[in-house]
Amino acid sequence: MMNIAKVVVGIALDREFDYIVPGPLQACIRLGSCVRVPFGPRETQGYVVGFSDRSERSGLKSILAPVGDRPLLSENMLRLARWIADYYAATIEQAIRSLLPCAVRRHGARFREQVSVAPAPPGAGNPPGNGKLTPKQAKVLDLLRARGEAFLNDLAREAGCTPAVIGALAKRGLVTMARKGRARDPFASRAYLPTQPLALTPEQAAALDIARRAMDTLQPPVMLLHGVTGSGKTEVYLQAIRHALDKGKGAIVLVPEIALTPQTVERFRGRFGDTVAVLHSHLSDGERHDEWYRIFEGRARIAIGARSALFAPVESLGLIVVDEEHEPSYKQAEAPRYNARDVAVMRGRIEGCAVLLGSASPALESFQNTMNGKYGLVSMNARVDNRKMPVMRIVDQGAEAAKTGKPSVLSQDLVAAMRERLENSEQTILFLNRRGFATSLTCPKCGFVAGCGQCSISLTYHKQADELRCHICGAVARPPAACPKCSDPAFKYSGVGTERVERVVRSVFPKARVQRMDLDTTRRKEAYEQILGDFRARRIDILIGTQMIAKGLDFPGVTLVGVIHADLSLNQPDFRASERTFQLLVQVAGRAGRGDVPGEVIVQTFSPTNAAIQMARRLDFRGFIDQEVEFRRELFYPPFSHIVCVTLEGRLPEAVAEAASGLAGRLKSALGPEVVLSGPMPAPLSRVKGKSRQQVLMRAKATSAMTAPLKAALGELKIPRAISVIVDVDAISMM
Repeated sequence: MMNIAKVVVGIALDREFDYIVPGPLQACIRLGSCVRVPFGPRETQGYVVGFSDRSERSGLKSILAPVGDRPLLSENMLRLARWIADYYAATIEQAIRSLLPCAVRRHGARFREQVSVAPAPPGAGNPPGNGKLTPKQAKVLDLLRARGEAFLNDLAREAGCTPAVIGALAKRGLVTMARKGRARDPFASRAYLPTQPLALTPEQAAALDIARRAMDTLQPPVMLLHGVTGSGKTEVYLQAIRHALDKGKGAIVLVPEIALTPQTVERFRGRFGDTVAVLHSHLSDGERHDEWYRIFEGRARIAIGARSALFAPVESLGLIVVDEEHEPSYKQAEAPRYNARDVAVMRGRIEGCAVLLGSASPALESFQNTMNGKYGLVSMNARVDNRKMPVMRIVDQGAEAAKTGKPSVLSQDLVAAMRERLENSEQTILFLNRRGFATSLTCPKCGFVAGCGQCSISLTYHKQADELRCHICGAVARPPAACPKCSDPAFKYSGVGTERVERVVRSVFPKARVQRMDLDTTRRKEAYEQILGDFRARRIDILIGTQMIAKGLDFPGVTLVGVIHADLSLNQPDFRASERTFQLLVQVAGRAGRGDVPGEVIVQTFSPTNAAIQMARRLDFRGFIDQEVEFRRELFYPPFSHIVCVTLEGRLPEAVAEAASGLAGRLKSALGPEVVLSGPMPAPLSRVKGKSRQQVLMRAKATSAMTAPLKAALGELKIPRAISVIVDVDAISMM
């Protein structure tokens, strides 16, 4: 008998521990079960990841009890966890932790209980003839007879009475009351209008046919849907998911930004009703717990959300959709540092379901996979209803500054275009991927720059709060009255953030209704939906925002998009800088002209001749890809290699540099000739949160050629505990 369970506990030791499964528990403990086990002097929770009939260790302890009445992790999800741990050089504990929301893993997590009221069985209690009912009591009984059961507070509110009225009925035996679990519903305050499938364009119909064939035959198992903005990719997703549901299967839909979730949920709830559940970080813990269990228990068949929704426990998966698949926000920032797009492809392979990747500007890695036959490709090159693509104009900020004597936040062309939209009662979006008022506070006399004491960046000035903030570690300081270095009071605020753009717009257009949408204005739970709802309802004329407004949003009233500084992403020390600039411009341009009025995009830049900007102006994806691919091929960058970035950080710069040098030396002798090794070298952000940072980079065609020697080297070196080692496989940021 397999009476030894292999258990992974919550401590990241990258080990499985053997426990005896006591006889009385053998029927209820299965693969994926959450269990309570003794661990040293205390008890802890763990997950059963395997069974054996023998153990190499003696003196085994026994499992104490199961947690819950069924396994939380399926065999397929455990296979996925093992792949994540292996591929991303993480521990198995970290991988399993990523599969389950904290609200589900936490000890004692449960449904909220409320009092439920039901009519008493026939013949129970005092019949109406033996005691007259009040009008409110009669209304309560009528409501219960029609409904069968209701929660006490809801019933009292609907009947227009107090809970005491219902309590009196319970005393007479006419109703029964009991405590029951009640799911917290994040949709409770919203009403969604039902929708019907739309007539498809020929391109949409062709894409849907391929998606259906992929679901039915897994030929191809992964499909890249390259559709221009406004081409109707979402309708293809909706009708493809209907096909999955008709076959008795479920679906997962990933979106890159939480800001997109309300609009996506509205479309999917309108089409599929209560069978849609949502999972993202802006839900309360209770809501996330209950939504996860709605999926787990099969009451919801479609899971929608950001990155972590990929791990929703949808049984019989038929389709995984990754919208805006190129987005870097799909990369997890903590271990395991997985990319949800790539893990979606692996989950599809394990579950035997189709994966649909959608984007107007696909990642080079995904597009290259279509070229080498790994993925299928379908293109949608026209907008629905024959709507025109927006016209993009480039404004040379350098030339304008030469004319006016100083650089302006809003160019003359952009101001004129905004004024025209206001006169026509049309809407404008202004995009700048930098929040705050000014990006630095400098002394023009001695050159002092107000920097973060913990990180190697300057502090950003936020005028509304009148404070300097570090956007890396979150440190806050008051602006000094005079230069700390030379005591000169004439500080200069340099650079532009969304807060400054808002102030300029309000001064130029004092009667316009202006709203800013960035991390500072969306900290409240409902802020995303409130701002976007007001914009959709035309209660906002000009919306200013960061990347959260740059993609996926569909507002027919927007006819003008202004990009304030298109150069920001170009100046990043990253080989993907051109790709990200191109993608961002294509995505933000796509917000314009989605209604009946043609759209216009004005891009302000100091690099007007840059190839990425010019190709984005022409919406020339294939031209950009052809040029960028040759650059990547020549330098052996992705998609022609994989990158592993190892960052070492600690308080003592000398110790970090010594550890990085030791690691690089060990790797140099251990790696094969197919691996390109770079470093050690200071990270572009050489200090973060008071810690010095060094990097070692590796490139190879196969990640295993790097991760296996890396794990061995780290095990042999025994790097001091004071130095953290961060391993990022398929890194998308070198910062």
